Amino acid sequence: MIPLSFAFFGLCTLLVLVGGVVTVAAKNPIRGAMGLLSTIVGIAGMYLMLSAEFLAAIQIMVYAGAVVVLFLFVIMLLGPSATSGRDTRTWTARYLGAGIFLAMALAAIVLLFNAAPAGSTIFGPAPAGLGTVEGIGHELFTTALVPFELSSALLLVAVVGAVAVARGKQVDPTLLPAQGLKADAKEGAP
Repeated sequence: MIPLSFAFFGLCTLLVLVGGVVTVAAKNPIRGAMGLLSTIVGIAGMYLMLSAEFLAAIQIMVYAGAVVVLFLFVIMLLGPSATSGRDTRTWTARYLGAGIFLAMALAAIVLLFNAAPAGSTIFGPAPAGLGTVEGIGHELFTTALVPFELSSALLLVAVVGAVAVARGKQVDPTLLPAQGLKADAKEGAP
């Protein structure tokens, strides 16, 4: 690894790790969203190192440009009244849960290292068009056309459902009786 790519990898790794910790640990939801944004940018940088420019661009456009902005809009819409009160659980339950999770994660890592074959795995060279816009477009519109169309139908249903939920049970003002007209008619009557 050349020193510049190693430094770029270190920067991306730092962005992902620090962003993940900030996302989980931040008490302010906007800071949590900014931590998520940092993680997403770091992952996009790692995609660039893998020569997957299309995935890096999609990572930035879809996740950083849409999902994080959506999170921020929801946070701003809900405002400070949406924050929950003090958590009723004690610190022992939290630390016990964190300790169990950490012990299970360490056990999984030990099992993975014990099950892994000795030495490093050497992969063959990647195909020439792997990760490029042309390669992904070719796969998307030839072998993966049906799942692509199904996912677009699923997104359409999700948008229609979101609009229906957002509208809620509001009363259509055009269906209400014209109360103002009735009051005007009473005042004008002899």
